[in-house]
Amino acid sequence: MTKTTARREAYDREAILARIAFARGDLAEAFYRLERAHILGQPWAGAHSWTHWMMLRIGWRRRDAREIRGQILRLAAGGLLSWMDRLPVGNTGGADVPPTKPLPLPSDLVLLCEGPGALGVGPATPS
Repeated sequence: MTKTTARREAYDREAILARIAFARGDLAEAFYRLERAHILGQPWAGAHSWTHWMMLRIGWRRRDAREIRGQILRLAAGGLLSWMDRLPVGNTGGADVPPTKPLPLPSDLVLLCEGPGALGVGPATPS
């Protein structure tokens, strides 16, 4: 997976927006931002694990047993899989998606996650 400063900065922006929404009690907005942060943060074990921790907290607040179970499983494995670079591109990280299923990237995240070659703009950025 492509690790770039721009990708990390985009992750940081989504994480901040998720924290703000969570603090306001807007759990739907927080989860949406966490899904985007998850896609962006997968290459970094700490960032990846943090998104699952926050998703677990939202699951707990919602009393959503499926989300709680899913996030505990993902917390146990996610950081290690980031370190090993063995993660499905585009996966949003919620328990509603199988943990190994790749998903299409949101169009605004393609360049950040796959590099300029992903849109036919130039050579892909090496990892």
